[in-house]
This record gives sequence, structure tokens and C-alpha cells, in this order.
Amino acid sequence: MRGKIILKKGKEYSIERFHPWIFSGAIQAIEGDLIDGCWVEVRDSKERVLGCGHYQKGSITVRMLSFNGAPASDFWVKKIQKALQLRRMANIPSETTNAFRLVHGEGDGLPGLVVDFYNGIAIVQAHSVGMYLDRMNIAEALREVLSDELKAVYFKSQMTLPGKGRDGYTEEYLYGMSVVPHLVHENGNKFFVDWEEGQKTGFFLDQRENRKLLASFSSGKDILNTFCYSGGFSIYALSAQAALVHSVDTSERAIDLTRKNIELNGFNALENQCFVEDVFEFLKDKRDRYDLIVLDPPAFAKHRDARHQAVKGYQRLNAEAMKIIRPGGIIFTFSCSQVVDKKLFYDTVVSAAIQSSRQIKVLHHLSQAPDHPVSIFHPEGEYLKGLVLYVE
Repeated sequence: MRGKIILKKGKEYSIERFHPWIFSGAIQAIEGDLIDGCWVEVRDSKERVLGCGHYQKGSITVRMLSFNGAPASDFWVKKIQKALQLRRMANIPSETTNAFRLVHGEGDGLPGLVVDFYNGIAIVQAHSVGMYLDRMNIAEALREVLSDELKAVYFKSQMTLPGKGRDGYTEEYLYGMSVVPHLVHENGNKFFVDWEEGQKTGFFLDQRENRKLLASFSSGKDILNTFCYSGGFSIYALSAQAALVHSVDTSERAIDLTRKNIELNGFNALENQCFVEDVFEFLKDKRDRYDLIVLDPPAFAKHRDARHQAVKGYQRLNAEAMKIIRPGGIIFTFSCSQVVDKKLFYDTVVSAAIQSSRQIKVLHHLSQAPDHPVSIFHPEGEYLKGLVLYVE
């Protein structure tokens, strides 16, 4: 501990209800020589200890890691053990799945930290300076908890650390080494994962259950998977005997990985074509071509000041898909923009439906997989929103 944070009167209520963020406007005083990433004690206006967390100058000034005072020496081990127990209770991993999210930030009481596990390799991603500074403690805890199951720990945070936190930063193996791309299994399907050059930690684990649901709609269908990245939805559709799957992404690297995953699972990458193209351009001349369309774009808005433009983007994308899909078609549509909540996303899809002039029915409301838990006291953690739509 390098010091303490004193809250304004009444600002302790959210902390007492286990919300893990302390905003700068809630702070009455700062005591001690604080630097970004250090541990601080948090007290209310009457000097009552509320807990402690990582300090970082900015809008979110403290991310709470303990609501019980100073952490014990086995803090990281116990937190990761608890996270692993939750996954095992949810039957993750299983005989058919060896890739999963082990730590999901606030959902596991570790705001600012993500750990994804890919068949023996742990990918650590820091979203705060504090987690960056504690990275070796985290790696050691992973080694203790996972034991022989762990072959390597790779630290990848170039795109997630705040600007100053990236000074002198390098992505590196904190333990062991591994060759990429690396083979994993998900619900019996096989995928190559490249965490060194790929997006995020290498694979979008949050869509596991939604990919499984898509498979139940796929038999005999002509399917379009837009923003396909490494072809997750495409592989599930082909495994469920889709008649044809087309995959589209603007990234040539992503399309190359999609082709490899198609072939890895025993399907023909020439028949099930992949296109390096802008999705909006691709959709222009495809009326009545597809029975099922997947819309899973990257976050259109990462900050509130970009939300309006993001909503316009989601509206346009969904309207175009609704206009071109065959009658009786299915659309899986998603938003992973945290600043676009469920209601706003739903309303945006309704607006797109009006624009399309077609009858639309909602079959399913979708969210992230259970290894991406959401604390009931931190609803902001439910970032992935999705709908399954029937288009008459």
C-alpha cells in the first residue's frame, strides 16, 4: 500500500454493494505518494476501511480488488482458484472443449484482468496499469493453480493498456514457450489459435454457446458469416451440415486462418468460399442468396462519444441483411460495444426492421458464454448482446 483514498460522504454506498469502480468525482482526499498501478486502501468519510485496489489516475481512479482490507499473501492464488472452480461447476473445460476464459475481470473480482486458456497456454491481458505491474504475481499464481495443465503464460496487452502504461512495454512469455498457431477444441470442433498476431487473445471464446445454437439452425442452409475472423460460426455451420458457407472479413490474415480452420475440420475451402472484402460492399448484390446470416462486427463504439455513430452503423448493417435475406431466413446479430446497452441495441434493430419493410420476429436473446460471468453488482460486465431473428 502506497497510501489511501478517502471518499466523499455518501459515496461509500456503491462500494458497500460491491461495485468495483471508484470514480474520480467520488474522492474527497488522496493521501500518500501514489503512482499509477499501486495498491491503495479505500476509506469512507469517517475513515472506516472499505477495502483496497489498484490506483490509476483517470475517470476510474480505483478498481477494487478486496472489500475486506489488505490482501493476504495468497491473494492471487485464491482468486484464480475460485475462478477455476466456477468454470468447472459449469462443465468448462470438458471432454470436447479445452479453450475457455479463466478470468473475466470484474465478473471474477479482478477488474482489469483477463486470462484465456487455450489447451495448456494461458494468455494474460491487462486492462489497467495495476494488472501490468502485478503480471509476474499473476503468472506465478497460474502456475500454482493449474500445475501440470499449464505449459506457458503469454502476456498480451499492447492494445488494452492505457497510453502511458504502454511505455517500455513488450509482449512476452512470462513462463514457458509455445508455437502458434496452436490447436484447440471447442464442442468437438477444431481451431487454430494465434494469440501472438491474432485479434484480442486469439479467439472469441464468448460466442461459444451462440455458435452451438447457430448449428441447430444450419442443416441444409446457405449461410453467410460476416466479420468472420477465424471462422468460428462457419465451422459450426459446416459441422451441422450446412449446404454452403461463405465467410467475409476485411483482414487477409483472418481469412487465411478461416481457410485453415475449414480444412482442419475436413471441409472444402474452395466450395465454401472466403472473401477479403468490406462487409457492406459485399452485401450490396446478394439479395435472396442466403438462408442464414451472421452479423458479428467488432465494437463499433469503444467510448460514449462514438455511440451515436455506432448506432447508425448497427442500424445500417442490420437493415441491409434484413433486406437481402431469403424469405423465412434467420439472422444472428450481435453487438460487443459496452457503451451500447441491451435496450439501445434492441431499439436499433427495431429501427433497422422498420427500414427494411419486412416482418421480423425475435426467437432468442443472446449474451456471452458462462465462463464470462457478470457480477450482479456490475451490470456493465454484460457487454455482448445478441438476437436471433426470423425474417418473413
